Amino acid sequence: MMRIRKEEAKDREIIYSVVKAAFDRAEHSDGNEHDLVNSLRKSEAFIPELSLVAEIDGKLVGHILFTKASVGKDTVLALAPLSVLPAYQRKGIGMALMKEGHRIADKLGYAYSVVLGSEKYYPKAGYLPASFFGIKPPFAVPDENFMAYKIKEDAPALDGIMIYAKEFGIDSLGGKR
Repeated sequence: MMRIRKEEAKDREIIYSVVKAAFDRAEHSDGNEHDLVNSLRKSEAFIPELSLVAEIDGKLVGHILFTKASVGKDTVLALAPLSVLPAYQRKGIGMALMKEGHRIADKLGYAYSVVLGSEKYYPKAGYLPASFFGIKPPFAVPDENFMAYKIKEDAPALDGIMIYAKEFGIDSLGGKR
């Protein structure tokens, strides 16, 4: 049986290895997602309630992290990274982590989650091109890969460029720092 819960300090080494393993053979990876998680955990953008793990029979097999970002004066969430051990992929764990993350984000008052990712995967969780909501990427990226999920039904459309936490190393004028 799968259990999703908030990460605890004792999980951090395992999370590091899960994230590293999940991105080892990923098509789109810069190879430092595991270090990014550690950096974000120490940042002002970190939201402890939105760093979640998935366990199956007591084994930690997945992790998701949502951190604070902004579009104009509005705070949104950046979903990054979402990691599932390769042997456990394609079993609904990522979807379950996103669904629980969205549920908690709603309770915490966040209106949008934004992700840079696969146009084949994230739309299954309700993500649409972020441009539909007036959210523009801070770098050149195909519209179908920069997506947003509307957490709050009544959230107004936004109008601006997404500004990621500095730990992502993304210059708001485009590209990596």
